[in-house]
Amino acid sequence: MTETRPAPSVSLVDEAATARLGAAVAACLQAGEAVCLSGPLGAGKSTLARALVRALTTPDEEVPSPTFTLVQFYEGPGLAVAHFDLYRLSDPDEAYEIGLDEALETGAAVIEWPERLEGRLPPDRLDIEIALAPDGGRTARLVPHGAWKGRTIEV
Repeated sequence: MTETRPAPSVSLVDEAATARLGAAVAACLQAGEAVCLSGPLGAGKSTLARALVRALTTPDEEVPSPTFTLVQFYEGPGLAVAHFDLYRLSDPDEAYEIGLDEALETGAAVIEWPERLEGRLPPDRLDIEIALAPDGGRTARLVPHGAWKGRTIEV
């Protein structure tokens, strides 16, 4: 069997491309794993997270940004997923106080602003770093860790 690796970067020319990436990542996500989304404000982290959650639940699932609530929990038919927005955290311990460990014990997590964890990231994770492109689009760089290494993501 030949091991293939995820594409090092994916062009996100529009919202539909971002949604396709979210669905592709959701198809690979397993219990105990995290998807960590980083990038500047307005890069599309919430759009990507919303697409991933909808792929795991239903296409019309209401997925508000958890900027003020910090976390939203969803029950999909095959996998529970928690969506964390850590932008307003002042201490990494706060993420664990609001349920990050529990989310990974019972399902998976999507984490926006993972740098707020100050290196206390889940070991089995896919980091997606979104950068703004000069043409107005975005580029997503996929960096696998732990169980994600060697996994193919079909975008």
